[in-house]
Amino acid sequence: MAGTISDIKKLDYDIYKYSSYSSSYLPENIREDNPSNQTSRWSSNTNTPPQYLILKLDRPAIVTKIKFGKYEKTHVCNLRKFKILGGLEEERMVLLFEGGLRNDSVPETFNLKHRTNSGELLPIKFIQIVPLLSWGPSFNFCIWYVELLGIEDSMFILSNLRKYNMLREVEIVRLFLKHCRQQGYVNSFSALQEETGVKLEDEKMTELHEMLVNRGDFKKTEEMLMEFIENGLMDNYLERQEYKPQWNLQLTPENEPRPGRRGGHQLIIDPMTSTIYLYGGWDGNEDLSDLWSYDVKANRWTLIHERSELLDGPTPRACHKMVYDTRNSQIFMLGRYLDSASRTEENINSDFYLYNTITKTWFLICNDTSQVSGPQLVFDHQMCIDVDKQTIYVFGGRILEPRYVNEEETAGQYRYSGLFSYHISTNTWTHILVDCEHPSASSPYVQSIRSRVTHSMLFHHKHRKLYIFGGQRGKDYMTDFLSYDVNTNELSNITPENNNTDTKNVPQSGFTQRATIDCEKDEIYVLTSLSKEKERRDLNINSFWLFSLAKKEWCCVYKSEHSNGENCYQKSQNTCHEPCPRYAHQIVYDSTNQVHFLFGGNPGTNSNVRLDDFWVLRLEKPNRGNILRYCKYLLRKQEYEEITKNDPLSAILYLQTKLYDIIDHSDPVQLKEFHKLASLLFKSDTVDGETEPTSLLTCAVGTTGASAPVGGGNKHKQQRGDDDGHKEEENLAKVMRVESPKSVEEADTSSISSMSSSDCSNSQTQPPPGTVVPATGGEKVEGVPPEASTQKTSLGRELVEGGRSGTNTSATPSTSRSTGSGVGMARNRAVDQQFEMKIRRCLLFNKLVDLMPEALCQPKKNISDFVLL
Repeated sequence: MAGTISDIKKLDYDIYKYSSYSSSYLPENIREDNPSNQTSRWSSNTNTPPQYLILKLDRPAIVTKIKFGKYEKTHVCNLRKFKILGGLEEERMVLLFEGGLRNDSVPETFNLKHRTNSGELLPIKFIQIVPLLSWGPSFNFCIWYVELLGIEDSMFILSNLRKYNMLREVEIVRLFLKHCRQQGYVNSFSALQEETGVKLEDEKMTELHEMLVNRGDFKKTEEMLMEFIENGLMDNYLERQEYKPQWNLQLTPENEPRPGRRGGHQLIIDPMTSTIYLYGGWDGNEDLSDLWSYDVKANRWTLIHERSELLDGPTPRACHKMVYDTRNSQIFMLGRYLDSASRTEENINSDFYLYNTITKTWFLICNDTSQVSGPQLVFDHQMCIDVDKQTIYVFGGRILEPRYVNEEETAGQYRYSGLFSYHISTNTWTHILVDCEHPSASSPYVQSIRSRVTHSMLFHHKHRKLYIFGGQRGKDYMTDFLSYDVNTNELSNITPENNNTDTKNVPQSGFTQRATIDCEKDEIYVLTSLSKEKERRDLNINSFWLFSLAKKEWCCVYKSEHSNGENCYQKSQNTCHEPCPRYAHQIVYDSTNQVHFLFGGNPGTNSNVRLDDFWVLRLEKPNRGNILRYCKYLLRKQEYEEITKNDPLSAILYLQTKLYDIIDHSDPVQLKEFHKLASLLFKSDTVDGETEPTSLLTCAVGTTGASAPVGGGNKHKQQRGDDDGHKEEENLAKVMRVESPKSVEEADTSSISSMSSSDCSNSQTQPPPGTVVPATGGEKVEGVPPEASTQKTSLGRELVEGGRSGTNTSATPSTSRSTGSGVGMARNRAVDQQFEMKIRRCLLFNKLVDLMPEALCQPKKNISDFVLL
């Protein structure tokens, strides 16, 4: 019986090729796992690229994982960065993985790409391992042991090979179809499509090409794009865009109460009512015990209690933690910091409080959780709540002990708390994971974890996992990323795809980093902090990071550009456009409105200075309205440019109506762009005594090799206009709140300008007899013979309709005009205009389909990408 993808086993392989080796460190050594033998490894004889090993399987297989063994100690030759390629043929391999190894003795296993872009399983026979960087930059590369895992069942692989080869054949046919359409081989295109039944692209894209490129029907094209956007065809593109951070200082009326300056306080939010609760903190002189609420909708603070201890509530405190139970409208509070003088026997108790937000009453659940199997008194720990299971999780924090126990306390003697759970309905604690230095951690039956302080911990109620990132243990700043499955009790390490063990790609672990989570988007947000240690402050300026749980990738959304000369610490921060760097602050995330709130903290300038500023952070992406407006602008700009060449009076009316409607005239950048469009009507280049309007996008299309630009003019001036045009378009895209896709125009026109006119003449293709050039709106150019049309329309189509974002290598025909009668010159000029117009439309089509799902569009590559002469 044929196997399945779940039937994973160890695969046999041989060393097929290698770049080099040194001494007795032969490539064959990687087949044996001998972690205690320092000579059992492959070592290159240099660290100069390219160095590689190519492994060959006995027969094609689906390789799903690769395992790297290591030496029993850390080693400078371990691979800090590497990439892995694979394929059925040695010459044609694709990237399967790129990452790095930790410099320790623990073996690591990585998942390899084993499916095609369309989702089919990818059989391979060759694996190439390419070292890029070792932990000792000047040392040679070493690999100690490699194990390949996958499935090699003959019937299963044979079946998938057939599917794979069928997919390859379909892609080959699509490339030919694309080439035929590019070159205008209409009959060949139709015959090949009918013979094979293969479609170049989705029918929607074919219709879009017909309406825009061939017919020039801009109104119908605009209607089609509106329908595409309404049906969500551009949503994936919008999702891929980066967030743009927007900080705003949240001001409240001066005559209304609001919390004072503080750090080490706590913020939590009730997402059901959009109410934020704030408790306690240190104001620079003393701990506080006030409880506040903030109504997000009304933008109003309310003081609930000034001194909670007078109402059976907790005593003044800082560095405590709170969680909110949305099911019962209750706040739970645990932990606090005590200075050395206050750590007496009677004070070292871990009190556990509950506050009911409906009855506005406090309740002491337990005077000391350590007496009921819970944590000892801790500070700078983390708490999360699983509302569905009514369970609270507490992890980490430094344990406080009576002063006499540790009179000469040093960083190396700190004790840290492990992972605990508290079941609300049964009022019971469970010690899930002990700290790695706990007395019981050495037992094989006890699970342990490397605990810490000032870390982040979040609960994902859909994944049923706790996510733990960063923190500090003594002087060790940690950047590891852990997940703990609360259902299976499995603790694992998350390796970001774009980490590559490069700390520039992950948030720097600061003194009090803060994190939030959006379970619907599968996104974790981390706000780093200023470090308490002065020598690290230049490394830990506030920055805001996003981790995609789906992609397993970090990206930096925001880095503070704040300088200390902006009245940062004055009572009013109206002059600041972003929060000043700080630590001991707090943030909460309003998942309903998708905004973050930041309050207070310590700016690190003076031991007694604290902040009371209240900020809102919005992460904005372009929406459907933005991209519709952007598409309309591109279409109407193109139509306007075509009209200016033939009917300036109609162009004025079009500018005053169609283009005027989609420009934000209160925006200086958009207004400037609008004025530049208007100036087209007054710009002209003189050609043989006649004038011809110049387009905003008069790019390298008119600068073919040594030929003069279309309409004459200075070549260098034309190139400067080129660059300015691209920058203007990119700027406008950003103003329209849309990131412009990688411009096909930039790639294609650069190819055009690099070709000479002689190259163009060699690639001419004759169309069928009677072929004429379509004019604007699909009309024929009267009086233009087929042979003249051929020179201007059949050439360079691979450029003008080329890969969606790939660079093409074909040429465009020379635009130099032949000498002759005035009628002939006029005809040539008309053909030039028609050819340039067709190029513009094709480039615009490519730009528009770059916004669509790749599965609906023509292949990105061209046949020319595979032809080497």
